[in-house]
Amino acid sequence: MAKAKYIMNVDKLTMLSEAERERLKPITEKFVFRVNDYYLNLIDWNDPQDPIRKLIIPGEGELLEYGRWDASDEDTNYVVPGCQHKYGSTALLIVSEVCGAYCRYCFRKRLFRNDVKEAMSDVQQGIDYIKEHPEISNVLLTGGDSLILDTGKIEMILRQLREIEHVKIIRFGSKIPVFNPMRIYEDPRLLEVIRTYSTPEKRIYVMAHINHPREITSEAKQGFQALHDAGAIVVNQTPVLKGINDDPAVLGELLDKLSWAGVTPYYFFVNRPVAGNREFVLSLEQVYRLVEEAKGRTSGLGKRVRLVMSHTSGKIEILAIENGKAYLKYHQSREGQYGNFMILDCPQEASWFDDLPGNEAYWSKPEKKTEQIVSVNQLPDFPEKRGKIKKQLIDQVP
Repeated sequence: MAKAKYIMNVDKLTMLSEAERERLKPITEKFVFRVNDYYLNLIDWNDPQDPIRKLIIPGEGELLEYGRWDASDEDTNYVVPGCQHKYGSTALLIVSEVCGAYCRYCFRKRLFRNDVKEAMSDVQQGIDYIKEHPEISNVLLTGGDSLILDTGKIEMILRQLREIEHVKIIRFGSKIPVFNPMRIYEDPRLLEVIRTYSTPEKRIYVMAHINHPREITSEAKQGFQALHDAGAIVVNQTPVLKGINDDPAVLGELLDKLSWAGVTPYYFFVNRPVAGNREFVLSLEQVYRLVEEAKGRTSGLGKRVRLVMSHTSGKIEILAIENGKAYLKYHQSREGQYGNFMILDCPQEASWFDDLPGNEAYWSKPEKKTEQIVSVNQLPDFPEKRGKIKKQLIDQVP
């Protein structure tokens, strides 16, 4: 089985000048860099604004002062180590602290710090918690990237979850379908595991992270088909990102190509205000206009997508932004306010729910469990962790 060749050192990017590589080193001392040869070949290196390049190659804007490490306060959702339970029917197992791709906009950049330990190599406590809570029918395996795990580990987790009668849906959150699709279609054991545990009554879903239509290559489509043939259902979610997909023609093409490939367009997200993400930020009004124009270019299948903010208080759907007003409702709510409708003033510069005057009346901030670091300059360098990740995971990528 062919393996994608992984690169974790910017000095190996010979397509960049030596001066460019030197400029990137301070960023890779703060935030992990990881890419593979397959994905690098999708980049037009003659275009410094190439969107695939911006998705994966570090940028100096990551060191700008902005945001928080945990913009949606996920630390308040942990019930046991490695397991979050924010919404009644859904639990998250943080099964990997490593991604196939370290996307530069990642909302969990905090996972790649030396002083953070959210992912658990042993997820037994989380599985035991799920067993004891019959309201949980839906389990999301995330991280990091759940499909970066060794196939044997995936099989062990799926087997235990399928022994729990009340767990009906198991989901994988993953960039792998477009970042390293060969990991899917060249691993017959993985496909057999999915085939075993994705049944007509209890499906496995793959929540793909496809940000741009150029990621949907012939290899990616082969991976989608292999997952479909194994009985999995593939859907897609992506933030709308400045400089990457902030063009209605690009978003419309993405919706079309997903639908044509049998991948359900699920969510467009507002980019979370996470430390290091300043250069990807658009205003709420800009995001809404882009998405509505994109939907106007696609069929009803593409129009299934919803535009949401994954906020501390829940998933907030943006229904409309007109005449300085934001029309919103809770699509999910940690406090049970499903469907609650909100009309708030929307300043032109607002880019998150907290920026809308009067938002505080609709939710209460949960008690914090950990200290939030605001400045990226407070983030320690991580050569030790980089070595650990390389040792543990590069060799085990199927």
